[in-house]
Amino acid sequence: MKLVLFDCDGTLVDSAGLIHEVMRHTFIAFGKPEPAIETTKSIIGLTLDIAIARMDGKPHADDEAVAMATHYKSIFADVRQTSGFGETMFDGIREVLDALIAREDIWLGAVTGKSRRGLEMILEGHGLKPHFLFCRTADDCPSKPHPAMVNECCDEAGIAPRETIVIGDAIYDMQMAKAAGATAIGVAWGYATPDELWKAGADAVVERPADLLAYIH
Repeated sequence: MKLVLFDCDGTLVDSAGLIHEVMRHTFIAFGKPEPAIETTKSIIGLTLDIAIARMDGKPHADDEAVAMATHYKSIFADVRQTSGFGETMFDGIREVLDALIAREDIWLGAVTGKSRRGLEMILEGHGLKPHFLFCRTADDCPSKPHPAMVNECCDEAGIAPRETIVIGDAIYDMQMAKAAGATAIGVAWGYATPDELWKAGADAVVERPADLLAYIH
């Protein structure tokens, strides 16, 4: 058996526009300058309070960053409903997941800086929840690149990290995978550049979703 753990935002779904819009509203509500979209993209994958602290130029999540994270969560559903932004699956990802779901030697999971509610909303919305058996979120573990998300999924599945593949678009995903002793595969359609992914320790970087299947055998 192999365990294949996917990041969510930037890997399975394109959610940068929505995340940035909620961030923009949050920063305005706290009297701060609107962040640039590039700044938002650079923190996607981190746990929310840590992400906001970094966007605000702080070395760690202080009380204000925690309060901003709480505000972000409180307005997310309304902004999602009214902004016109969504969380659409990247072209080609569905076909890759369908191919993996059909295999008896593969278990799927998710490791994400989203809340569990946020992850489940996406998985349910795309009809994937029954297939993602092992999931860890910001509600369960320390923020990436800490290896806890991967390690806990491996422990739950009874599969060693060396038989586990982590697929993600962020440098934090690559760092987390290597810290856990898993294989790290970066994807070029997300929010970090291929060069950044290689420098973060990626074992491979793929340009298209279909290319992932060559590394899962």
